[in-house]
Amino acid sequence: MLYALLPILRNTIVGLAAVDPAITDAARGVGMNRLRLLARIELPLAWPAILTGIRISTQMLMGILAIAAYAKGPGLGNLILTGLTRLGTPNAVPQALTGTVLIVVLALTLDGLLLLLGRITTSKGIRV
Repeated sequence: MLYALLPILRNTIVGLAAVDPAITDAARGVGMNRLRLLARIELPLAWPAILTGIRISTQMLMGILAIAAYAKGPGLGNLILTGLTRLGTPNAVPQALTGTVLIVVLALTLDGLLLLLGRITTSKGIRV
């Protein structure tokens, strides 16, 4: 889980650094304090980059989910690992494929939901 924070943190920093200084100066000029500037101007403008970091982290976690069984962790990777250890038996390939397909479907579903969230929450003026 800790590995998933790095892309989110990095994209947040990159997104906040990409905010045009002229916009923040104009906001300060109308009397916004630092907290209001962050909440109303900087975070909404950095949101697409932050959401990209969340999407990257989600996909990384799907990969970790698949290989967690090697470290005796829980998850759908157990289906894959069990199927691979039983190679040669009639149920080995279907079991490994079931785990693989479930992880892929979960990854695509989560990515689609995050894309939809980005579409709903990002202003049309700053969409890429």
